[in-house]
Amino acid sequence: MNERLPTPLRAALLMLGSTALFGLMVVAIRLASASLHTFEIAFFRNFFGLLAALPLLLRHGPAFLRTTQFPRYLFRCLVGVCSMLAGFWAIGHLPLAQAVSLSYATPLFVTIAAAAMLGEQVRARRWAAVVLGFVGVLLIVRPGSAGFSMGTLVALMAALLSSIVAIQIKQLSATEPADRIVIYTTLLWVPMSLVPALGVWEWPVGIVWVWVVAAGVLGTGGHMLWTRALKLGEVSALTPISFMQLPIVVLFGWLLFGESLDRWTVLGALVILVANAYIAHREATLVRRASSEGAGAAAKPGE
Repeated sequence: MNERLPTPLRAALLMLGSTALFGLMVVAIRLASASLHTFEIAFFRNFFGLLAALPLLLRHGPAFLRTTQFPRYLFRCLVGVCSMLAGFWAIGHLPLAQAVSLSYATPLFVTIAAAAMLGEQVRARRWAAVVLGFVGVLLIVRPGSAGFSMGTLVALMAALLSSIVAIQIKQLSATEPADRIVIYTTLLWVPMSLVPALGVWEWPVGIVWVWVVAAGVLGTGGHMLWTRALKLGEVSALTPISFMQLPIVVLFGWLLFGESLDRWTVLGALVILVANAYIAHREATLVRRASSEGAGAAAKPGE
């Protein structure tokens, strides 16, 4: 990307590109799910995603894989595969807008997990945002109504497991470079997702190959742009951009699958967006405050 562009603009464009790629990946998964089992789609997404990530390994060399955190990588990837299987099933069986909207619950679960697993202090305003976010989830799920389905619980399970993955990535990032995390993730996901896929194996035929290859390449490409965007910009500013995935999948859901947009899904997604935007803003504010206090303490002589 043009280095002459202002850094915030470059970060925003990278996040927008990442969002578009992830949205198109969702569409490719939905198209593939008409012919293939969810387990197979997950395997092919990981396999072709690994091929797309190989240039990273070639650039760094095999020695780059040396780590003392391998057990944590195993746990992170196992939970990640379970989250992927649940999320892909939701994409294949729920309206696209609903499946994607419920995936936005992940940051809400991350806030809870950070308090429970990392001992992170979460104050009243962030807890209020979490509660607001789950009000949005309830608007989408509507338990007890005619629009409720057990599939929405699968989508929420995917979001919950994804939050555990996010916590693991946060812990790994303290000692591990981003490229090593990406490489290990793709390397481990392939055999882990192959095991359940073998039980339902059926070779893709015809254009289905295009959809599974696209899912792998788009997913890896979206992840690479996402990590680079977060390196350049603040999470609080970039998080709202990620919600542009929703209009992308809504458009393709209407064009390709004849799906109509449910007003409760839209309302719930907007409520979750507001909650997540505030959580991201608050976390960024706390990080800046801690950094400035640390810098001020370091500048004091004799301390």
